[in-house]
Amino acid sequence: MRNRVWMLLTMCATLMLSANVWAQQPPLGAPLTLEQAKKAAAAAEAEAKKNNWTYAIAVVEPSGALIYFSKMDGTQYGSINVAIDKATSAALYRRPTAAFDAGLRAGSQYLLQLRGGNAVPGGFPLVVDGKVVGGIGASGGDGAQDSQVATAGVNALK
Repeated sequence: MRNRVWMLLTMCATLMLSANVWAQQPPLGAPLTLEQAKKAAAAAEAEAKKNNWTYAIAVVEPSGALIYFSKMDGTQYGSINVAIDKATSAALYRRPTAAFDAGLRAGSQYLLQLRGGNAVPGGFPLVVDGKVVGGIGASGGDGAQDSQVATAGVNALK
């Protein structure tokens, strides 16, 4: 009995902590254009260069289809797929990939089962006029650096 009560309390706490992860997300809009994708990627790349970091940057449309990709010289090859995965996850689920990380840390293990979900910080939905038009993912550093680089791309479309 005691174990059941403990499990129930743990489940309730997990749901409460991760509720903000699944709050209402912006509606979908028409996919961003190639020019918008290039603009977001260029801003992200500029942020990486400013900090002497090497990065892979991916921009996708809301379906997760790749629109634009950039890999700076010297970027580790593993970052290629990670950047694409982050951008895809952010676009498909209309939330930053850090939200998945927060949910996992709160105990929501079911998040591991979400197809296309990525729990590594550095992926963000791209929002124009209040609508999700795509996603951007950056990989090449730690989670905070990846987020900083990708955020520069997000801000370029505001």
